[in-house]
Amino acid sequence: MTPPVVEPVETTPRVVRTREELDDALAPVRAAGGHVVLVPTMGALHDGHASLVRDARAALRPGGAVVVSIFVNPLQFGAGEDLDRYPRTFEADLEVCRAEGADVVFAPTAEEVYPGGEPEVTLDPGPLGSVLEGAVRPTHFRGVLTVVAKLFGLVRPDVGVFGEKDYQQLVLIRRMAADLCLGVQVHGATTVREADGLALSSRNRYLSGDDRQTALALSAALRAGAQQEAHGAEAVLAAARAVLEARPEVAVDYLALTAPDLHAPPPSGPARLLVAARVGTTRLIDNTPIVLGAR
Repeated sequence: MTPPVVEPVETTPRVVRTREELDDALAPVRAAGGHVVLVPTMGALHDGHASLVRDARAALRPGGAVVVSIFVNPLQFGAGEDLDRYPRTFEADLEVCRAEGADVVFAPTAEEVYPGGEPEVTLDPGPLGSVLEGAVRPTHFRGVLTVVAKLFGLVRPDVGVFGEKDYQQLVLIRRMAADLCLGVQVHGATTVREADGLALSSRNRYLSGDDRQTALALSAALRAGAQQEAHGAEAVLAAARAVLEARPEVAVDYLALTAPDLHAPPPSGPARLLVAARVGTTRLIDNTPIVLGAR
């Protein structure tokens, strides 16, 4: 169900960096039986993240708290990926949290999240963690699920809010929460886009002017595919593929049509069209819902 629109309410969030400070900040909420909603991020917040905080506030019950975590998780970056250059804009991130009404900002160090170094026990994402993004980044989802599980354990939220732009991540986190009985409701928030269709991403700032125009091919391919949903899966993929093939400077990692749970697409009904590609030196992902057979 789509949450109600909630107008931003500016607050001064409490910034906490340790487990003890986090517990202290949330103790009054827990003592009163309040509701906690968590928005996990890696910082470099943009309007897409702001919409996640708004969704969190819409899900909040009176007396509860919205917690935004800001942590660049080293465990989800593979060798040669952009951990070192990943944007870190903490003061600007705090301004977004303030403007959107976050109550607590949890900004731990790597040592606080992983005391003693990389954990010996991590989460296996299972078969769905080895396809699509997992095929290109084989250790990525192990790191994602491990840090999200740790954040769920540290914050103990009632609800976790995640963006649909990272759709495979969202599906795997939902599966983890259900399979491990974590007691967290996982809410997926609609992808926020620029006026020209480009999905908002912290990595968009890496794009040069020309590359940014080229990157529009991803959302254009998704739109072209969606326009063919009445004609079935093959038509959807053919239309999307034609757009991407017309831009040879877009290096496609994958274009896939799946069921909403990332398994094989149905003959008709809800499905998901996903794409990942490199534009220049920047790797981008995007996706859109499809209803096969819809007219």
